[in-house]
Amino acid sequence: MKVKLMEYLVVGSGLFGAVFANEAAKRGNHVTVIEKRDHIGGNIYTKPIEGIQVHMYGAHIFHTRSKKIWDYVNQFAQFNNYINSPIANYHGEIYNLPFNMNTFNKLWGVITPAQAQAKIEEQRAELNLMKPPKNLEEQAKSLVGTDVYKKLIKGYTEKQWGAKATELPAFIIRRIPVRFTYDNNYFNDPYQGIPIGGYTQIIEQLLDNKLIDVRTETDFFADRANYLKDYPRVVFTGMIDQFFDYELGELSYRSLRFETEIKDVDNYQGNAVVNYTDAETPYTRIIEHKHFEFGAGNKHKTVITREYPKTWQRGDEPYYPINDSVNKQLYARYLNLARKTCPDVLFGGRLGLYRYYDMDQTIMAALELVAHEFGR
Repeated sequence: MKVKLMEYLVVGSGLFGAVFANEAAKRGNHVTVIEKRDHIGGNIYTKPIEGIQVHMYGAHIFHTRSKKIWDYVNQFAQFNNYINSPIANYHGEIYNLPFNMNTFNKLWGVITPAQAQAKIEEQRAELNLMKPPKNLEEQAKSLVGTDVYKKLIKGYTEKQWGAKATELPAFIIRRIPVRFTYDNNYFNDPYQGIPIGGYTQIIEQLLDNKLIDVRTETDFFADRANYLKDYPRVVFTGMIDQFFDYELGELSYRSLRFETEIKDVDNYQGNAVVNYTDAETPYTRIIEHKHFEFGAGNKHKTVITREYPKTWQRGDEPYYPINDSVNKQLYARYLNLARKTCPDVLFGGRLGLYRYYDMDQTIMAALELVAHEFGR
């Protein structure tokens, strides 16, 4: 049976939109991709500065357990063998992340896993916490004890969420990765790395098809009615509540502010990612981008980015959804509204699906939509 070809509009040129556009075009469909920013790539956009691939919207380390997804993304770039091993800076004290035997040795002088486990159990027993924990602070202490919480969780988390840990729900920290080994690899996934030459090339190749028309600096909402009239199928990767002009109310998001700076040194902090876990430092972390590619770039320069979390307000970039029960219920209402009023609009990505996705999950979700739309 011949598949009917369609004219698609994809709103947003991030990973979700680019994967869908690529797959739709491979099947013979014409796709118009519109992007409000002046560049493609969404939040994985990288830009060369001083020969260094700078992650302009925060650090992105590709990692996955799926060989299928790893093979898929490796079609578009060669990946290095970067292993994410962030460190924490608490008032000048340096600790390894995730919490492991190096962390516990620095905190308590313990050497064996049994000693570390005993120390955590001792601190948990002293707390005599209510069951179940009624807030994030109690949840974290119940999992890792007082010392780890105080130095490595409390300040960072309160900055990240813009609220006291005692006011945050316990479910935000359902579990805390604790390893009783001397292994500094943050992820357990077998496939991990950074694309040599940055992420933008991946999006460029995904959109490199004569059936794909890409338009940057183009705002969907500036001509919403005509877009919906002119295109029989729309893939929308922006905020689902904004799509409906916040008709049912605003969903909650957290935003970020980035300060990127060129430094006249070869090596500023010795690691790609340093988290600042004290409350006094206003930013949550500093990224030194050249370490993602093992020192590539100008040997006399480096580029760092400070990340400052902030409360999202209209006009800000929404970086991640706040998936509490109230927002999940509101999103479900928007999804129901979408099904009833605009069945030819397909929502996708972190903002359209209101989920915190890693990059591999974004690709998986896009390919699932492709399978639903075109069949496997």
